[in-house]
Formats: sequence, C-alpha cells, structure tokens
Amino acid sequence: MRGNRLPEADFVAPLLEGDRVVLEPHSRNTAENAAFTKELVKPKLGELWLLVTSAQHMPRAIGCFRRVGFPVEAYPVGWRTGGDAYLGAPSTFGDALARFDSATHEWVGLFVYWITGRTSEFLPSP
Repeated sequence: MRGNRLPEADFVAPLLEGDRVVLEPHSRNTAENAAFTKELVKPKLGELWLLVTSAQHMPRAIGCFRRVGFPVEAYPVGWRTGGDAYLGAPSTFGDALARFDSATHEWVGLFVYWITGRTSEFLPSP
C-alpha cells in the first residue's frame, strides 16, 4: 500500500476462491509483507509456499522472505517480455523514461534493502 491507496489484497480477495490462498493486507512494503505473512501463516517444516509477485520485483521479495526465515518458492508473474518483445531502442523518450524509472526503482530498492538488512543478499538467487 502506498499513500492512501487501498491494500492490493482488498482487490484480489474477491477474485480468489478456496482456503489455500492467504492474503496479507497490512504491510506497507516488501519487508513488512514478509514478516507479517510469516506471522500470519506460521509455516511448518515441509510445507510448500508460493510467493507470487512480478518477475521484476521477485529478487527483492525472495530476499525479504529469506531474511525472516520463511522459505518460499518463487512464482514470478507479469513478465515484461514475450515472444514479440522488441529489444531495440524505445520508440519514444517517455517510454525510455518509464523503463528507466521502473528498473531504477528495483535496483535502488535492492541496494537499500541490502544495506539496511531487510534482505538476505544484494541479489538473491532462485
């Protein structure tokens, strides 16, 4: 949740059915999400938990979950490439800025979380 926006869990919950999906609605950042989720579900040894987040955000998220001692399997979604991906120069200056802003957000986030001890490694492996 950023600013005054509603938690994403509020929008996702009505779309999901069953008792195998757990949403954590109180965190304000990835580090809090890892800690709050571990407390919420109290994972037991041998259980398999999937961490679903964007592929771009997955390294920081995995690092945060590892830091709090919650072993999860990565399930990245929202890939920014596909079979028709264009890897050349962006077509507009605005598109270039958007790509740069998005990538910078994650790289700075990884560095800050690593320096402040919120993630287990600077660039966690799968």
